[in-house]
Amino acid sequence: MSKTLKRPVAGQRPSCYIPSRLEDRRIRNRTLRQERRRKPDKPDDFVTYEDSDSEEETPSQQHQVLSTSYNFVDYIRSRESDLSDERTIDPAYASRHILTHDMFRETPISLGNINKVFCSQWLSNRQVVFGTKCNKLMVYDVNMRRVDAIPTLPNSHGASPDTQSGIHACQINPSHSLLATGARHSADIALYRLPTLDPLCIGENAHRDWVFDMCWLDDQFLVSGSRDTKLALWRVNEDLMEFPVVKDGEEEEQDVPSYAHISPIAVKECRGAQKIRAICFNKEYRELALLSLNGYMHLFNAETFSQKLSRKLPNCQENVCIACQPNGLYAVGCRSYTLLLDPRTLQAVKKIASRYSGCGIRSASFQGNILTIGTGMGMLMFFDIRAGKYLESCINSSRTVVLKASKGYVAQFPDEDMDGFQQNKYLPAIYTHCYDSSGTRLFTAGGPLPATLIGNYAGIWQ
Repeated sequence: MSKTLKRPVAGQRPSCYIPSRLEDRRIRNRTLRQERRRKPDKPDDFVTYEDSDSEEETPSQQHQVLSTSYNFVDYIRSRESDLSDERTIDPAYASRHILTHDMFRETPISLGNINKVFCSQWLSNRQVVFGTKCNKLMVYDVNMRRVDAIPTLPNSHGASPDTQSGIHACQINPSHSLLATGARHSADIALYRLPTLDPLCIGENAHRDWVFDMCWLDDQFLVSGSRDTKLALWRVNEDLMEFPVVKDGEEEEQDVPSYAHISPIAVKECRGAQKIRAICFNKEYRELALLSLNGYMHLFNAETFSQKLSRKLPNCQENVCIACQPNGLYAVGCRSYTLLLDPRTLQAVKKIASRYSGCGIRSASFQGNILTIGTGMGMLMFFDIRAGKYLESCINSSRTVVLKASKGYVAQFPDEDMDGFQQNKYLPAIYTHCYDSSGTRLFTAGGPLPATLIGNYAGIWQ
């Protein structure tokens, strides 16, 4: 959970400096070694041995062990007092504890007549940015409970209503200095400075169809994927950051500060793909993983920007989301289950069946060893990767942890296809969700699953 190396005051020992801890540590290590040395009935084909069987530790090692506290209270007090102690914490522990003890409570967010939230990111501990199907870029202030609109950026050719098909992706670079998202033209990308959200530049002349997803390789390089089966590599150089190019041409309809126009440094077509739907960057293997709507997964070398391989996913329908664990494990959401894939071979190592038939997996993300799954039926499910099963409640051991979203808003139409549709039967699809940096708050958003319905849903779990 937490680890704090206490620095004692002169003449005093830390409260965790208890000599009996060394003996307990020796007993545990001795028991573990005896268990490893135990000869099985059938010899193993592969055996590893420790470098040394010595259980003696140097005085400096013993001193460090006794000065280290694993108490979460010590971690909090050290952080509050801004002490010089060395502190580390597992950010996934807070999420796991809150989920298993049924502590999350939803605060619904009223968005008016906005249509379907497709993407979201936490800008800070109090602000969430999200993009909608109706081509709006919005920022929600958690403390003030207020929603503000950010002007979208038009390209140099102008944007007709036919090209405005929603903002499907928004991503923040590793240093949290830039926000990349969709522009007014759905085939372009827009970059904003953080934390001010001033427009920096617009990327154009790369795609002929909607940009469905994007990901940062580092602080400067960004990759976007489109329905036209093409990947575009963009670079935000230092000159652009310091001296943005002033936009030429007539004044725009909205009062937007000046920004630059950039073009991609490379455009590659994804062979064997049909409409790129989702992208993620695997830092461990330095590769890009893509999902296409024809049921294939494609890998690109992130350093050479070249396609490595494509693999047909097993019985995979409606594969619309992908997530990558820090150690490289992939999770792909499909119509009725989630696939865990080995990054070396793209072989399915586990098929996580949905607990609710026909719900559809619409969003997925990793929080430590917990895979969070957003469904098309207004529920979030949590799968424990280490245990190999859905996260179980500590309050009621007979049930798993599930968060059920509120109804949200949906427009009613006097349409023949909508006869019999009732508001109380409406369950929003969770198109996007994201944890804050502490893992103690969760933003979920989406809207009605049928394409003919207009509506929205958003909520903060804390």
